[in-house]
Amino acid sequence: MKLKNDILLRTIAGEEVERPPVWLMRQAGRILPQYRKVRSSLSGFRELVNTPDLAAEVTIQPVDELGVDAAIIFSDILVIPEAMGLPYELIEKKGPYFPRTIENANDVDLLRSGLDAAENLEYVYNAIKTTSANLNGRVPLIGFCGAPWTILSYMIEGSGSKTFSKARRFLHQEPELAHKLLEKITKTSIAYLKQKIQSGCHLVQIFDSWAGILSPTSYKEFGLPYIAKICESISEAPKIVFAKGAWFAMKEFGRLNCEVVGLDWNMSPEWSRNQINSTQTFQGNFDPAMLYASHDKIQSETVSMIKRFGGNHIANLGHGVYPDTPLENVKVFVNTVKNFRYSKLETSSGHHSDLKISNL
Repeated sequence: MKLKNDILLRTIAGEEVERPPVWLMRQAGRILPQYRKVRSSLSGFRELVNTPDLAAEVTIQPVDELGVDAAIIFSDILVIPEAMGLPYELIEKKGPYFPRTIENANDVDLLRSGLDAAENLEYVYNAIKTTSANLNGRVPLIGFCGAPWTILSYMIEGSGSKTFSKARRFLHQEPELAHKLLEKITKTSIAYLKQKIQSGCHLVQIFDSWAGILSPTSYKEFGLPYIAKICESISEAPKIVFAKGAWFAMKEFGRLNCEVVGLDWNMSPEWSRNQINSTQTFQGNFDPAMLYASHDKIQSETVSMIKRFGGNHIANLGHGVYPDTPLENVKVFVNTVKNFRYSKLETSSGHHSDLKISNL
């Protein structure tokens, strides 16, 4: 199906575009009254994730309300460990909780992996098919998974944590077993993303939410190699890699077989581009907390961000939108990006050198 709005995919392909595309991590959620209405009639978040028609409905809500240039399928990164045989719960106001965690080699051996595990996620694929049909080509649909290290951290720790000290200890006390578990997660993630693309996703994002909690040495052993394996294995659609806090691995991200590198709000666009020196597109990196500021401040900071990237850029936040963010402030951010216009002047590198604004 031909897309009516393909500015995101054209940007990733390196084509000349009139403005940056824009979408938001966690754009489907509590900032939208439509979402809160759907949630209020359900037993909880898990019911929403597991019901394809409802997941499709809330996936499309921000496209209708905000006018973003992409939809991202409503799901959860922790469906992967559950599909592998490690169920989890989501406790209101506390987050994910695993009644049983991975503690030894036998626990790892009992886990399913690859296609055998990914086949248990039919409800996600059905949600993608329904969303794709209902979008009818309006915008691209993004699929996603958690990076292997981030998934392992929950499977070992059993819940969210400020330090993930239990998971980090596991890496150093049981390195061979950690690699075995990471390999199983990686194989499952590859099969999962491939099935998502077959079901209707136009591109995929790998979220490494806890990348920055590892030391550079540990991340290069237990984090990056598995993201690299996923990127090498997925050739059916463009890939975005977003590793929060992993500024120290920027040069390595530039060598990944991915089209887009996401930046958090602490990663300078100028410094990051100098580190990578490649044709990869950048995504990010507006501070989510800046969306609490005045409308004028949000507008000026958004324009400043776009100019700093100098083209070849997908406008987004440096992490997910916070649930209590005022909806009108989010709209100011999105509309400022959509009203921005690149000039026709470009440098020899293909990046826009003279940027201007119109219709603000």
